[in-house]
Amino acid sequence: RAGLPLAVVTVVALMALVASINMAVAAPSVLVVGDSLSAAYGLDTGQGWVDLLQRKLAAQGYAHKVINASISGDTTAGGRSRIGAALQHHQPQIVIIELGGNDGLRGSALAQVKANLDFMVEAAQKAGAKVLLVGMQLPPNYGRQYITEFAALFSDVANRRKAALVPFLLQGFGERPELFQADRIHPTAQAQPLML
Repeated sequence: RAGLPLAVVTVVALMALVASINMAVAAPSVLVVGDSLSAAYGLDTGQGWVDLLQRKLAAQGYAHKVINASISGDTTAGGRSRIGAALQHHQPQIVIIELGGNDGLRGSALAQVKANLDFMVEAAQKAGAKVLLVGMQLPPNYGRQYITEFAALFSDVANRRKAALVPFLLQGFGERPELFQADRIHPTAQAQPLML
């Protein structure tokens, strides 16, 4: 009996190859590198803004997988030390960097905070990801000059690296105590949609 025509064999082989490639290609990913504000400190599982982001993307038909690599208490130095491994492991298309609040609350040297954020943004961009930098502001008791320079460093880094910027994660509700937990630092579940 004659074998299958070469054209049929070729088509079958190509179909098998395409199927294997489609199975091997992972869904695009969004990597969130943040502190307790993104780690959903004090909230039940699934209530944080990062979880809400995953659900919103799915509802809008995006296949992106959101990976929350946020750690409560983390600083820009911590983020800088782990960004390389996170980028290599997850290979994200989008990176959201929400760090710096703990640095500011500790009165850290702003030049170093800025350098750490710049390093992370550049590393993510070199890895082929688009970057969204999320800024923070400090309460007035830290002194006017420090507060002003702290708020400005996020836009300085974003402008230098041509990254997207959210100037203040708590914009629009930061002065509403009913939307914060008892520590007056961490937003409640009701505030998470506003953060998103």
